[in-house]
Amino acid sequence: MINVKLPDGAVRRFEAPVSVGDVAAAIGPGLAKAALAGRVDGRVVDTSFVIDRDADVAIVTDRDPEGLEVIRHSTAHLLAYAVKDLFPDAQVTIGPVIEDGFYYDFAYKRPFTLEDLAAIEKRMVELAKRDEPVVRSEMPRDEAVRYFQDMGEHYKAEIIASIPSNEPISLYREGGFVDLCRGPHVPSTGRLKVFKLTKIAGAYWRGDSRNEMLQRIYGTAWGKKEDQDAYLHRIEDAEKRDHRKLGRQLDLFHTQDEAPGMVFWHPKGWSIWQVVEQYMRRVYQDNGYQEVRAPQILDRALWERSGHWQNFKDDMFTTQSEKRDFAVKPMNCPGHILIFNSDLRSYRDLPLRYGEFGACHRNEPSGALHGIMRVRAFTQDDGHIFCTEEQIRSECVAFNRLALDVYRDFGFTDVAIKLALRPEQRLGDDAAWDRAENALRDALRECGVAWTELPGEGAFYGPKTEYHLKDSLGRSWQCGTMQVDFQMPGRLGAEFVAADDTRQVPVMLHRAIVGSLERFIGMLIEHYAGALPLWLAPQQAVVLNITDRSAAYASQQVAALKAAGFRVFADLRNEKITYKIREHSLQKLPYQLIVGDKEQQAATVAVRTRGGEDLGAMSLDTLLERLRKEVAARR
Repeated sequence: MINVKLPDGAVRRFEAPVSVGDVAAAIGPGLAKAALAGRVDGRVVDTSFVIDRDADVAIVTDRDPEGLEVIRHSTAHLLAYAVKDLFPDAQVTIGPVIEDGFYYDFAYKRPFTLEDLAAIEKRMVELAKRDEPVVRSEMPRDEAVRYFQDMGEHYKAEIIASIPSNEPISLYREGGFVDLCRGPHVPSTGRLKVFKLTKIAGAYWRGDSRNEMLQRIYGTAWGKKEDQDAYLHRIEDAEKRDHRKLGRQLDLFHTQDEAPGMVFWHPKGWSIWQVVEQYMRRVYQDNGYQEVRAPQILDRALWERSGHWQNFKDDMFTTQSEKRDFAVKPMNCPGHILIFNSDLRSYRDLPLRYGEFGACHRNEPSGALHGIMRVRAFTQDDGHIFCTEEQIRSECVAFNRLALDVYRDFGFTDVAIKLALRPEQRLGDDAAWDRAENALRDALRECGVAWTELPGEGAFYGPKTEYHLKDSLGRSWQCGTMQVDFQMPGRLGAEFVAADDTRQVPVMLHRAIVGSLERFIGMLIEHYAGALPLWLAPQQAVVLNITDRSAAYASQQVAALKAAGFRVFADLRNEKITYKIREHSLQKLPYQLIVGDKEQQAATVAVRTRGGEDLGAMSLDTLLERLRKEVAARR
C-alpha cells in the first residue's frame, strides 16, 4: 500500500506504484486535465513519474510558479523542434528558462531573419496543435554521445561528454525531435498554447568570446493569454523607455566604438550626473563621511595582496611602466585601505568613514555591454567604513535607513533586500564568515525589514546585503550594497591601537547606495521615461517669446530664474509659438514659460506644465515659490 499525502493533509492510498498523472486523475478529471507536472517530496517531476513509496505529492498546474517554469522549459524545446523541422541543418545547443521566458541557441550557416522568426513561431503553433506526447527516456552517457554525434548534433554531444560517465542521460522526445534535458516537461505539446518569439541575438558558445558565435532566439510563454498580453505591453513600454533611445532623443549621451563600454556625456546628460553626484556628496557630508580620492592605477603586487588578482584578474585592465606591472583599479577598496594605513589610528577614531566618487574600469565582454547600464568605465558613490566588530551592527542599521531614504528621494519606494552569502571560492575561514553573515542578519532584524537569502552569491571577501529597486514597470534592479569584510584589511596591513594598547585589525564595511552612477542614471531615465522630476531635470524650464517684441523680456526672466538657481534657457527663434511648444514638449521639459505683449505688460509669464496643463499667468515670485517647493519635495 502506497500512501500519498496531498497539500491539504488528505491521504490517498494506492495498492501499487502510481504515476503523478494517475494521482491527479484519482482526485478528479479537472485536475488531471490541468496537471502539468508534480511535486514529489519537494522535487518537481513529470506527470509520468512513478511513485513507489509513501510520499508528499502536489499536482502542479499553470497557477503554480513551477508550472510556469515547466511551460517555458517545454516551449524552449518546442522552439528547437520547430527550428529543426524548418532548418534540418541547424544544430541545437542550450535552451534555458529565463525571467519571463526562455531562449535557445542555434548554430546555422546563415543568420536567421525576422521572416524566419515568424515562420518558426507559426510552425511551433502547428506542432503544438498535434498534441504529441512528450516522452522521457534514459541512455548511458557514452551511448548518448554517439547518438547525438550520429545525428550531427555536435554541440549536444560535447555537452554530454562533459557529464560524468556514471550519470544516466535523460532525453525527451516529442514527435521526431529528441533533446537532451533533465526535465520536467509538460505531458504533451498540446499543453503549450500561449507563447511568442520576441527577438534574435548573437551569443558565444558557452558564453566564451573565444568560441564561435551562435544565434539566440528569445521567446516568452505563459499559462494565460491575458498574462502574456500584459507582459508584451510592458515590453512595448520598456522599448519606449529604453535609455539608449531616450539618450539620443533628449541629447544626453552617446557611446561609440572608439571607446567601447565608455560614455560620452553631453551637456544635458552631464547636468543630470552633477545633480546626482552633488546630492550624494551631501549624503556623505550629512552622515559623517570624509571624501577622499585614491589613484587610478596601482601596482599589481597590491592587487595580489588584496586577493583581487587571484579572483578578478581577467576583468582588470593592466599596463606596464619601468618594468613594473600595474592595474587600472576595478574597485576602490584597496586605495582606501592605503589611506587608512597612512597614519596611526586609534580605536577612538573608529568608525572612520571614507567616501569617494571613484572612477573604476572593468574589462567586461563586449557582448555584455549595454548602453550606460553595463559599461567598462564607471563611477561609484563608493564608501568604506573602518570599525570594530562591535560597531558593525550599528553601522549597518544606519546605512540601511540611509539607503532607503535616498531611494525614496529618487522615486523608488519598492525595495527588496537580499542577503548574499559565502561563495564557493572565498577568502577566510567559516568562523569568520559565520560572524560576518550573522552581523548582517542582526542589523536587518533590528531594522525590522524582511529579506531573502542568496547562498553562494557573496563577494569573495565577505557577505553582502543587496538592495533591489523595483521601477515603474515592475522590473527589479540590484543597486546598493553593504558588505562585511574581515579579510582585506589584514591582508593589506591595516591596524589600529585598541583600548588595551594592542594592535588590532579593523573590520571594513564596503558600501554603495546608487552604485554605478552611469547605471543609476540609466535606471532613472527608464523609470521616468525621460520625464525626470524637476529637481533632476537637466533643463527645468524654457522661456518662449511669442514675437520679437518680447525677446528682451524673455531674456530678463531667464536671467532672474538662473540667478535663483534654476536651469533655464530661452528660445527666441523666429518660429510660431505652437511649433516651439510642440518641439520642447518632445524634450520632456518640466515647464514652458510663454511671454508675449500681455505678459510683458503685466510682468508675468504664462506657465505650461510638461503634461500640457495650462496654469495661467504667474508673477516671477509666485513661479519661484512653486518651483522651490517642487524641488524641495523631490516629487
